[in-house]
Amino acid sequence: MARTPLLRRFLPLAILAAVASACLDDAEATAHLSASPASEDRSIRANQGVPPGASGQDIAQERETAVVRAAERVSPSVVTVNVIRTQQVRLRDPFDDFFGGFFGPQRSRTQARRVPSLGSGFVVDDRGTILTNDHVVRGAERILVTLPDGRDVEARLIGTDEATDVAVLAVELPDLPVAPLGTTSDLMIGEWVVAFGNPFGNLISNPEPTATVGVISALGRHVVPSQEDRGFYLGMIQTDAAINPGNSGGPLVNALGEVVGMNASIFSRGGGSEGVGFAIPIERVLRIADDLIEHGEVRRAWVGLDVEPEEADEFGRTRGVRVSRVSQGSPADRAGLRSGQRLTVANERRLVSPLDFEALLLDLRVGDELWIQVDGTSDPVRIQAENFPALPAERVTILRDLEVTTLTPPARDERGIGSEAGALVTGISLDLQRILGLREGDVIVGINRQRIGSAEELAELLSEIPARSRVQFIFERNRGLSSTTFVLGR
Repeated sequence: MARTPLLRRFLPLAILAAVASACLDDAEATAHLSASPASEDRSIRANQGVPPGASGQDIAQERETAVVRAAERVSPSVVTVNVIRTQQVRLRDPFDDFFGGFFGPQRSRTQARRVPSLGSGFVVDDRGTILTNDHVVRGAERILVTLPDGRDVEARLIGTDEATDVAVLAVELPDLPVAPLGTTSDLMIGEWVVAFGNPFGNLISNPEPTATVGVISALGRHVVPSQEDRGFYLGMIQTDAAINPGNSGGPLVNALGEVVGMNASIFSRGGGSEGVGFAIPIERVLRIADDLIEHGEVRRAWVGLDVEPEEADEFGRTRGVRVSRVSQGSPADRAGLRSGQRLTVANERRLVSPLDFEALLLDLRVGDELWIQVDGTSDPVRIQAENFPALPAERVTILRDLEVTTLTPPARDERGIGSEAGALVTGISLDLQRILGLREGDVIVGINRQRIGSAEELAELLSEIPARSRVQFIFERNRGLSSTTFVLGR
């Protein structure tokens, strides 16, 4: 009981002391701020890790990194490519959803619909030339290009090349920003790159492109698609810069703000970026674009030489290539190359698999020299590439001379085949063996860069190709991939 009067006596004094102390602290703080704002500013920056004395201009300069400058230099030239095409869309009966299929199997039908889609591209000259992917504009009935400043303009398709996945558009518009072009000759593994494009399309409302940053992960990559994917890509730039749906056709840029590649594909299990993206080297893109603009078609470099993998080891790996076929009268034939010879190096590139050789051919121009080192010889063989013959004497009526069946799991196990799907060659005429180099036991897995999953799909794709068109088969032999090119007859 004696404590209560003391508590009542000293509690008001304690409260008054606390209030007075708080008021004094506030007064000192106010005086400090009003008397020395610069010193308070230095204190805050010191707490944030900024050196004392650093000015706003210094900080702004540090924020303006190479990536920022690259984005400022290139992003105005990156465009959205809007496409309208007609597709067969499968329609389901709504009663099936309501009744849960109680009245039997679900019913569906198809209907032709005009379907919008989009990708990316970039302006490469002030005449209005825009580069993008073939798969972005394939089958397009209307192409509308949107610039980052919001301007829309109808685009004209100059030409496309399915084999390299490159397309050229043209627009008529003044004051077009142009992307600076670089080279892949000095690219280094680990150097910074920026991928530009329009990921997820119209889900992001404004027209400015998205920039994602990463490094060069690898060079000269060959991309073999899964059953769900379609396109084969050879000699690609690999990056971990995020590339998502809608980025296709946009530029891959180095830290100097120069375009070194065109975004083309991703490796993904779920459809989104997983840090493995691929871009077409800019030199190949420009070569294809020049041919499409000047000649209306791509002038393929031809040496008349096909290669196949060496026998696979017990792990299913192949290390090296050998000549499988030499066309009579071709540049390779005149240079003295013969079937069975083992090739180790071509134009200073080591040949580990046939796809290394095919990637090299993609980058050759007509008239270029190809230097090939044959195993067991000291001097390399010189071959001068020629234009692919416009109409070779031997055209192939493929379906009459080739018998294929859909690859099955038992056949895979029995023959030691690595591919999961494709068309197994079960019969082929002697003439076709001589022309194409195919033989029984080969598995055709791709045609003109498209993956095939069955014999029926191979026949369907062949039936859609016009006569006198060049056709490329990609096939498995010795657990390695090879290719052969021919002109289709009817």
